Amino acid sequence: MLLATLQTVAQQKREFRGAWIQCVNGQFQGMGTLKMQQTLAYQLDELQKDGVNAIIFQVRPECDALYQSNIEPWSRFLTGQQGKAPSPYWDPLQWMIDQCHARGMELHAWINPYRAKTKNTNALANTHVAVRHPEWCFDYDGLKILNPGIPENRDYICSVARDIVTRYDVDGIHMDDYFYPYPAAGQIIPDDAQYRQHSNGIKDRGDWRRYNVNLFIKQFYETVHQAKPWVKVGISPFGIYRNKRSAAIGSNTNGLQNYDDLYADVLLWINNGWLDYCVPQVYWEIGNKAADYDVLLRWWNQYAAGRPLFIGEDIDRTVKFGQQAQKRALSQQMPNVKGTVLWYAKAAVDDTGNYGTTLRRDYWRYPALQPQMPFIDKKAPKSPRKVKPVWTSDGYILFWTAPKGNNWDDVATCYVVYCFEKGEQINIDDPSKILAVTSQTFFKLPYKNGRQKYTYVVTALDRLHNESKPVKKTVKL
Repeated sequence: MLLATLQTVAQQKREFRGAWIQCVNGQFQGMGTLKMQQTLAYQLDELQKDGVNAIIFQVRPECDALYQSNIEPWSRFLTGQQGKAPSPYWDPLQWMIDQCHARGMELHAWINPYRAKTKNTNALANTHVAVRHPEWCFDYDGLKILNPGIPENRDYICSVARDIVTRYDVDGIHMDDYFYPYPAAGQIIPDDAQYRQHSNGIKDRGDWRRYNVNLFIKQFYETVHQAKPWVKVGISPFGIYRNKRSAAIGSNTNGLQNYDDLYADVLLWINNGWLDYCVPQVYWEIGNKAADYDVLLRWWNQYAAGRPLFIGEDIDRTVKFGQQAQKRALSQQMPNVKGTVLWYAKAAVDDTGNYGTTLRRDYWRYPALQPQMPFIDKKAPKSPRKVKPVWTSDGYILFWTAPKGNNWDDVATCYVVYCFEKGEQINIDDPSKILAVTSQTFFKLPYKNGRQKYTYVVTALDRLHNESKPVKKTVKL
């Protein structure tokens, strides 16, 4: 009965299946190079089995770096001391890019834009921006924040993003929900001086703060795409845009609001095309009185369709309420929901409440390509050449040659291998026929006795996963 149930679940050929790997919880702090590499490799292996095709890896939690940077100091969440390089030396971002690409996954570098110091950080390196430019920051509830009202901060954060995108082969650059700080009782954002200096005639302080963030988001998006047009800019806002009591467009919810409390006008960014994908953090359960997952999923599906929409899902809460199947079914009913991002990766790896097992046996059983982004590139690469099975000392191998391409938008970066049995219709829209999404130009065939005919199909994908026309090869296995 279980198998019958599993086989009837609809599978998507294109779906963003992401997982956040965060460092700010201290899971890697002081772990050491070898142990951290072993831990991450294990997590990536398990996530790959679960069907994950994109990793969102935190590399800048507090104006620091989990990569080699000449702009910001090494993170204490890596070595235990800000400014101290890892020993033995390694570059976690470069290592993760290599590891993810070898597994057919995308790697999105996750930065926290304005946060300069978390509550538990007690010492900052001499090279840290808050030490070099204390006038650029304000203190708020134990945090240090780069003041969004200061134009130099927009330029500074964009310079960090440009540096990452230029030097690393990332597939995306990702921001979470930390814009203006989350409100804390009795705390006031100290931006009177900046408002007087840079108000631009905007009468309302809230409108002015949103204006500051809007300017930054637009500049950030343009900075990334000027450096590398194919790198996806993703933003993961808090799960409520506005409550209905605040605005007619709002959701039937009663919680903190992006627009009013964090000064983040997410819909404006989407509708102006200042991001390439949006991942609202809809972390609540179905039936939550203040913020019902069902209500919010329908709201985002209705209002945020101007760019690819993925849903941020809290594994622990989903498991606690036994709602994995319900949430999956709801998502599949929403025509504009193109994927899911798991909060957080380790919970899937640890298989909390059989969540990971259910993904790999059921919902993400077959590989998936990335959702298309025709607003960046919609031209498919040419087909693979010289597709041919060859006997080697390692067995029967299907080889092919990369198609010709001159520019980033027509060069093949990976390939999809499909398999169809004798007499079966060739249908590359059926994800159950995908055997692999690989950056290699070969695939080992499962030879048995040479009596059974199969048709293998190979297609090429470019950086945006536009897919070439198929090339067929019949083999006897």
